[in-house]
Amino acid sequence: MGKLIIRSHAEFEEHVGQELGVSSYITVTQEQINKFADATFDHQWIHVDEERAKKEGKFGSTIAHGYLTLSLLPCMWNEILQVENISMLVNYGVDEFRFNQPVLVNSKIRTRVVLRSVTNLRGITKIQLNVHMEIEGNKKPAFEGIMTFLYHFI
Repeated sequence: MGKLIIRSHAEFEEHVGQELGVSSYITVTQEQINKFADATFDHQWIHVDEERAKKEGKFGSTIAHGYLTLSLLPCMWNEILQVENISMLVNYGVDEFRFNQPVLVNSKIRTRVVLRSVTNLRGITKIQLNVHMEIEGNKKPAFEGIMTFLYHFI
């Protein structure tokens, strides 16, 4: 399935309740985890100390920060959908998120997106998405929740 192109509020409404797409897999590397730790000042050993994580950790390796995986959503969302005829996009909300499964270093992850709802807010299109981040080879998702965006169509 190729990238879905949306050009208006009405086109969003045509897809309510439907899966909009699935991103390709991204490998989460130790370098990404370390850079995220530096950017957020979260250097907890389960993320950055590879030797200790192997010896003492519950997972046998380091794991990605939950918020690192969450921060990859815009990149994956842009791979699924292209919205045209807008002057602005605003990240509006993150709701009911559950981090269900740790993402081990070097895991491959992707996002599956379903359009939950579309609302017209005085000319601004508010969409809510059910998002699931999948880990290759794992039945349980890394996380699931609802993302909300505001699209300002021209």
